[in-house]
Amino acid sequence: MIGCALESGSLIVVFDQTGRTPFSKARGSGPKDGLLGCTGSTVTASYGSIVYTYDERGMTIYAKAA
Repeated sequence: MIGCALESGSLIVVFDQTGRTPFSKARGSGPKDGLLGCTGSTVTASYGSIVYTYDERGMTIYAKAA
């Protein structure tokens, strides 16, 4: 289960409920790139005009043009 996600430098870092880091993703370099939000089971981030949703393991489960 995802505990929280935050932007740290050029990364989006995801933490589980025990404080471990199951995955991290590049933040992107655009002005609107980066973390949009998270739930207990997903993390959503924007890269350019595409919004991606990742599962608890960092696998892409959804991508859509914004």
